[in-house]
Amino acid sequence: MTKSVAITIALMLLLAGGVVGYFITKEQQGLAVEADASQPVAAAPAPVGESNSGTDVVEFSLNDIDGQTRQLSEWQGKGRLINFWATWCAPCRREIPLLKSTQERHAGDDIQVIGIAVDFQEDVEAYAEEAQFNYPILVGQEDAMAAAEDSGVPFVGLPFTLIVAPDGQLLKSHVGEIHQSHIDLIVEVFGGLEGGRYDIESARAKLSKL
Repeated sequence: MTKSVAITIALMLLLAGGVVGYFITKEQQGLAVEADASQPVAAAPAPVGESNSGTDVVEFSLNDIDGQTRQLSEWQGKGRLINFWATWCAPCRREIPLLKSTQERHAGDDIQVIGIAVDFQEDVEAYAEEAQFNYPILVGQEDAMAAAEDSGVPFVGLPFTLIVAPDGQLLKSHVGEIHQSHIDLIVEVFGGLEGGRYDIESARAKLSKL
């Protein structure tokens, strides 16, 4: 059994304990679709604002790639894209160049990309040498999934991104690959929050289009 298959099985077993997944059938799609183990497991995300702790504020801590404990509040005051990914996840790898470009172009706009690797430490370290990340990478397996759950959003598969306002409030969770159109809308919303054109609820309504 390969490592990627082992991780996928472990994720599915963990999800089965607390998250009820759904699968779009061939009949619903109207297409002949074959299951692909390399694709993220799909499930219905919880509505924004529903939280196990009774708060919309996203906060957790994980070790970074160098083994140092980092807290999400470290980036308080910045709009945050918290991207959960893994080295064995093809859509995750595809979106990394876009996330790097976003960090490079918008760091001066108080926007911070944060990667959460749901993977083995040694695999993340090896991939990081190739990817040359320009944003922080935190690492965890069950701990990373628990961090998402603690934010009030079920961990439903990879890639998975939390969009967090500068004050720490959760604006939107996005399941699936991030594309440039998503980034454009997210940047617009962050700018609207900073400029006073949006409040939290209107920002959430705008991001519901993702």
